[in-house]
Amino acid sequence: MAKHFQTLRHDVWLPYKFAVGPTFHRFYEGLKEEKILANQCPKCGRILVPARTFCPTCYVDMGDWREVAQEGEVVSWSLAHDEFFGMPVDPPFIGALIRLDGTDCNFLHLIGGLDLSNQDTVRGKIRQGARVKAVWSDEKTGHLLDIKYFQPV
Repeated sequence: MAKHFQTLRHDVWLPYKFAVGPTFHRFYEGLKEEKILANQCPKCGRILVPARTFCPTCYVDMGDWREVAQEGEVVSWSLAHDEFFGMPVDPPFIGALIRLDGTDCNFLHLIGGLDLSNQDTVRGKIRQGARVKAVWSDEKTGHLLDIKYFQPV
């Protein structure tokens, strides 16, 4: 059977807005004040950041809010060299899972303040267990990138 149509490639850019809800709204408002807010499960006691509406382990509504440490340790990391859609910053950059002190889950963010041109130097400074601290953006907008990045301590 003969093909009676033509297929064209076209990329669609579809900007959108979404409501973050009361829990993430409060978390983002804390970032504007240079505070990292978490909440604690009233059943198992886990402290989660970013804050959640319910505990993913116990399935109960989360309890008390608290400000958590702005320092922690690297759990895992990756150095990105290539561009991809939706990337947070221009490459090269380091994305990392960070366990903030006193919390019970990992926080995904950027690591910065390093010269990323030499991979051996990066590997010497960033490793599992390396201590990092938050560096704040000059202008806060209530966005995850109000924390500009975490830098090695």
